[in-house]
Amino acid sequence: MRQKGGLVHVVQQVDIREPPRTIEQHTCPEYWCDRCAKGYKAPLPSHVARGGILGPRLTALVAYLKGVCHASFSTVRKFLRDIVGLTISRGQLAKVIAKVSEALQRPYEELLADLRGQARLNVDETGHKDQGERLWTWCFRAELYTLFKIDPRRSADVLLEVLGAEFDGVLGCDCFSAYRRYMRECGVRLQFCLAHLIREVKYLTTLPDAPTRRYGERLREALRRLFQVIHCQGELSAADFGTRLQAARAEVLRCGTSAVPEGKHSQALAKRLRKYGESYFTFITTPGLEPTNNLAEQAIRFVVIDRHITQGTRAETGQRWCERIWTVIATCTQQGRSVWECLQAAVQAWSVEEEVPTLLPCEGGAKRG
Repeated sequence: MRQKGGLVHVVQQVDIREPPRTIEQHTCPEYWCDRCAKGYKAPLPSHVARGGILGPRLTALVAYLKGVCHASFSTVRKFLRDIVGLTISRGQLAKVIAKVSEALQRPYEELLADLRGQARLNVDETGHKDQGERLWTWCFRAELYTLFKIDPRRSADVLLEVLGAEFDGVLGCDCFSAYRRYMRECGVRLQFCLAHLIREVKYLTTLPDAPTRRYGERLREALRRLFQVIHCQGELSAADFGTRLQAARAEVLRCGTSAVPEGKHSQALAKRLRKYGESYFTFITTPGLEPTNNLAEQAIRFVVIDRHITQGTRAETGQRWCERIWTVIATCTQQGRSVWECLQAAVQAWSVEEEVPTLLPCEGGAKRG
């Protein structure tokens, strides 16, 4: 038989070898000083003394399994026993995670300090359990990084602590009372989520009260026309687009605040639109600002999944670990970086007492660290 001139069928198969585990033994000789009449042991290398029983790469792997893969200490222990051939206690694994958390402290605090200078931030919060106590995970999403903070408060005090009273950017959020108080007390500009408003309006159209349903239909139609204008931005000149957008905004506010039926749901919505209606349209005068809070809501989904799998934390040490590893995962995803490589670099630098690479983006879009 002769080979035909067509392409050869090629199949590539990927497999794994035995884990390339290495064991280094460090022996510290003891010396006797006749003058002092005391024994002295030679010190361990700094990376061994700080790292402990696991080297930097294996330490980073444990952190990756625990943080990115949502694995419990028992699951990580089984993985190390069956795959790596290393038996280690859950208590020792907890110490390893504490070391990684310490390594991530500096890059986390850099992002925390940088939040106050951001021009646009999206914020959301979700529940967090710690030994049965209800806490809150706050999500602050900037353009090129996301930071999580676990706090017992679900109030404007958290915003004041993290962003300060002088925050000069625009905050994308829902209409929760903490954000409204922050706006009243500090004069901060807000962009309330239009997607939340649309859901409320759709709910009005399902109520049994006919006047309320008609009110909801009028308002929904006005919102539909607003988004039609938004979607036509590329087809219009800047001046024409701005004029149509302003007209569509005025129509939404007119429909939402006039001829309002007596039902409690419609009255509550109309009252909010009269008081905070302009904050639903900050995006019109702020280039690059999203009219919804989808960015923060998408970022916080990972936290919700982790909460369902792990059932929360058991102490403050666990809270700090969670907010730092969640921040690393979300930020690396935004910046197109490898979480695994980031963890390795952080642990390696920490183990030799060097400066841990930053998570802050450089000017011009380049990434540092």
